[in-house]
Amino acid sequence: IFLWCLSCLSPASVPQFTNSPTLIVMVGLPARGKTYISKKLTRYLNWIGVPTKVFNLGQYRREVQSYKSFEFFRPDNEEAMQIRKACASNALKDVVIYFSKEHGQVAVFDATNTTRERRVSIVSFAKEKGYKAGSGAGSPVTDVKVSSPDYLNCDKEEALADFLKRIECYKQTYVPLDDEKDRRLSYIKIFNVGSRYLVNCVRDHIQSRIVYYLMNIHVTPRSIYLSRHGESNMNLLGRIGGDSGLSPRGHKYATALGTFIKSQHIKDLKVWTSHMKRTIQTAEHLGIPYEQWKALNEIDAGVCEEMTYEEIQDNHPEEFALRDQDKYRYRYPKGESYEDLVHRLEPVIMELERQENVLVVCHQAVMRCLLAYLLDKTSDELPYLKCPLHTALKLTPVAYGCKVEHVFLNIEAVNTHRERPGVSFTKHVHLFYDCVLFQSKPCQRQQGAKGGKKTREKTG
Repeated sequence: IFLWCLSCLSPASVPQFTNSPTLIVMVGLPARGKTYISKKLTRYLNWIGVPTKVFNLGQYRREVQSYKSFEFFRPDNEEAMQIRKACASNALKDVVIYFSKEHGQVAVFDATNTTRERRVSIVSFAKEKGYKAGSGAGSPVTDVKVSSPDYLNCDKEEALADFLKRIECYKQTYVPLDDEKDRRLSYIKIFNVGSRYLVNCVRDHIQSRIVYYLMNIHVTPRSIYLSRHGESNMNLLGRIGGDSGLSPRGHKYATALGTFIKSQHIKDLKVWTSHMKRTIQTAEHLGIPYEQWKALNEIDAGVCEEMTYEEIQDNHPEEFALRDQDKYRYRYPKGESYEDLVHRLEPVIMELERQENVLVVCHQAVMRCLLAYLLDKTSDELPYLKCPLHTALKLTPVAYGCKVEHVFLNIEAVNTHRERPGVSFTKHVHLFYDCVLFQSKPCQRQQGAKGGKKTREKTG
């Protein structure tokens, strides 16, 4: 697979900014892992806060032409070639809309792009718009392709035979990126599902992060197990944060978790915990060596550490209201936000991608962040994902996502989940915070009386 950068090729009339949009162009024969990498990379970039979207050319084609056979991909099928060119043009038009109106930062153009002619047209498009662009390539034919929308309700053997003929059609005109002719492009070549990489002309921060990420992922079958610590003494008191040990029920859960993990017969399982007592005490019941990560510590609640939500509402009403307005970006005074936590956990995600079977014993906010990455959840959904105590999650990577199994180990525990505030409550929060601002700043209250609604909206 290949990933390019065209900033050096852009005309002088188009200024190049460090934060200008990046177009990633996949290149390679079918069934080499392009869509797998496109989706995985998009999930990662969105998780770290870089708005990214995949534009899959196969979906555009299926909207205008139902698939019949490999004949559609013959290079001498002129009618089909016109349809394919029109689909590529429509996809690039949507890329422009995504960058200009939807404020996207990275677009992944997921197609074979096997001819030099197609790639030249994409280069011209990116130069005209002033986009940065990158390219990447690489995996053998798998069940993923023969179970694609093109082969719904088809015999698997017939689908595979047709798909192999489709690949032969592409091979007739395939011209790989040339290390000499294309030396001005930014790209990464991925050989044999990641056994070797060739990186050329990486020019900015986003591209370097993309390369680093792609060099860490693999497709080896494995399972990832996530579990919160056993119920803690702070959980029993309804207090957040702190570093208390396990409650009696928490110890029972830790024992039950150890029994469950042993029953799974997991090869070379690695166990990770935070530096906090409750995760370490949980892991000690497993009978397996474990590794402690400070990055896995629970979100820092700052001045609100070891308080109940009722105490926070009474003692810090402004903070309580602000957190309900935007829980993902809200930062506790002298503490952290979920957004901060995501960035703290990035090294954990990188190492998780490098490993095979791993059990992570962690905390509620941390588990939400890890789940959001693995299940492709938005930043709006992330802070409200349900991660109950005494329930283990088994995540098995499949095709373009993860299969999730919830295993409740039959040990009761308190419920620490706080639901998303309803619409009426959110309106109340906005009004409450508006009043707090006006009470704390008399000059603004006077301006509000004169300026009316306009001044209040600006202040709030």
